[in-house]
Amino acid sequence: MFVKICGITSQEDALLATALGADAVGFIFAPSERQVAAQAVRDIVRQLPPEVMTVGVFRDQGRDKVVQTVNGIGLRAAQLHGNESPDACRWIADRVPVTIRALPAGSPDLRRIDDFGADLLLLDSPTPGSGTVFDWSLAEGAPSNRPMLLAGGLDPDNVAGAIERVRPFGVDVASGVEASPGRKDPRLLRAFLEAAHSVTFEDYEGGGRRPFDWEEHRWD
Repeated sequence: MFVKICGITSQEDALLATALGADAVGFIFAPSERQVAAQAVRDIVRQLPPEVMTVGVFRDQGRDKVVQTVNGIGLRAAQLHGNESPDACRWIADRVPVTIRALPAGSPDLRRIDDFGADLLLLDSPTPGSGTVFDWSLAEGAPSNRPMLLAGGLDPDNVAGAIERVRPFGVDVASGVEASPGRKDPRLLRAFLEAAHSVTFEDYEGGGRRPFDWEEHRWD
């Protein structure tokens, strides 16, 4: 199970998350109480293992800005969490290693996810970024032809049940493993990762293409 820890604001939390087994860490550049500066993120990602997917999270910040930030500080992926059009998303996808398109459960855009050209779909609650749990039955309408990350109110207590119900490629968490906004709780981080990795299943049909190969996207 692929696990992304989002809302990272410090080197200590980034190193802790990866040491505990996180596959990806996310840095929020959009206005948020977890927003971080590009220069700070540059310093953090240089300290992380090369196999970790480092993700910049953006919301309606302009395609040039997204590409400049991702490539300028050595991130592995861009997560688009706003109203970015399919054309803008495809333009960005052509210029960064990996693109994640975040959409709320029930969005009509889920029916045309292929138009966005993204490598992964992140399915969030109908109020994206709120950290609130949504009715996971809404995930049943998500397309099955590409890897999906499940987000929205996940925590150590409910992540295993969410995985068993939705059967995603991976999960994404921010507030559910925090001591306070932007500061991770080591005990919650460990519990979340253990719970997520405890669930296995064989019939997931989220697409056979590997969404990220660090050997192909290493930064010198």
